[in-house]
Amino acid sequence: MAHTEPLELDQKALDRARQNLGDGAVTPSSGPYTEAIVRLLNDALATELVCVLRYKRHHFTAKGLASPAVADEFMVHANAEAGHGDRLAERIVQLGGEPDFHPDKLLARSHADYDESLDLKAMIKANLIAERVAVESYRQMVHLIGDKDPTTRRLLEEILSDEEEHADELSDLLES
Repeated sequence: MAHTEPLELDQKALDRARQNLGDGAVTPSSGPYTEAIVRLLNDALATELVCVLRYKRHHFTAKGLASPAVADEFMVHANAEAGHGDRLAERIVQLGGEPDFHPDKLLARSHADYDESLDLKAMIKANLIAERVAVESYRQMVHLIGDKDPTTRRLLEEILSDEEEHADELSDLLES
């Protein structure tokens, strides 16, 4: 029989968690990665905000026979992206960081591009590209964070699932 260590909590870490109450959810076992995770989350926040702006522009400027249904879908996606941004900002604050909503910095930090297309098919394509970029960036963040911050990883996995759904919906629109 192999000797295994007992499954016991680290009492000293629990005692340290009773200190520095102003740190909120950040405890001694949060590790050295919190700052880097906040930076990743702020870049994801910038991406979500740029996506909100792109989707809203497309919603209001879509024209053509298919445009009412597609424009409605753009607004649904804009609202979903805004919700993602809110969740990311909340997590940044929980980790002791500050969410960066500075308008001048958003595009530079965003993984996705803004788009001013007026052609409906070009709008769908631009949004599909942005969703695919979001899917890839969230997959990479989930991998990078791994077990370093399980709460943030779960949040990113939930957002990733939404982004995959958005990409599928846009792909279907592009084919129709």
